[in-house]
Amino acid sequence: MKTAGTGSAADFLPPVSTLPALRQAASGCRGCGLYRYATQTVFGEGPARARLMLVGEQPGDQEDRAGHPFVGPSGRLLDEALEEAGIDRDAVYVTNAVKHFKFVRQELTRRRLHKKPAAGEVRACRPWLAEEIKVVRPALIVALGSTAAQSLLGPGFRVTRERGRVLESPAGPVLATVHPSAILRAPGEARAAELRAFVRDLTAARRWLARATTRRPGPAARPPRRSRTRPTA
Repeated sequence: MKTAGTGSAADFLPPVSTLPALRQAASGCRGCGLYRYATQTVFGEGPARARLMLVGEQPGDQEDRAGHPFVGPSGRLLDEALEEAGIDRDAVYVTNAVKHFKFVRQELTRRRLHKKPAAGEVRACRPWLAEEIKVVRPALIVALGSTAAQSLLGPGFRVTRERGRVLESPAGPVLATVHPSAILRAPGEARAAELRAFVRDLTAARRWLARATTRRPGPAARPPRRSRTRPTA
């Protein structure tokens, strides 16, 4: 483990980054205070060489209990939209910008309600996402919602202005769209329209991938070292 005190997930990164090593290390992360109330760390899941990575905001109540990303109502809607867009969910790496569930309790029912993570909590968790991107090296990242998009594209980014477009970022090409939970919150006919727009964005991601011919390196990827040949006598 790294010993430098950064006050973030960087203090808990393993010496060598692989997905199993990162997942194990993240289970003990204390990089921010969210671990105190969450049931467990919810790390990303999917193929180690997925060409498409989906990044959400944070796990929800059901994800926190199950320990897997996108298994609640938002996950079911995401599955439906991916299928309609012609994307195989099993071929996608799915993760979140923040790995612990942040919530407030409803007074009467004690139900745990989602609370948006603070900017400092997103920054503290950023090393996990950066390492996931470095290891998986996706050709394209789809950011689901403003928290994920701003984590990748900067705090001034607005999904409402730039959704559905592939933009360059330090992490590689990113396409931002809404989070499935925003669709679930939309009323009546607006929900159907939002779902259609979401499917269009995912379809644009699939078509972009079909045109892409090379895998992009992660943000911290290093070029391979040249082998050194010792001179012979």
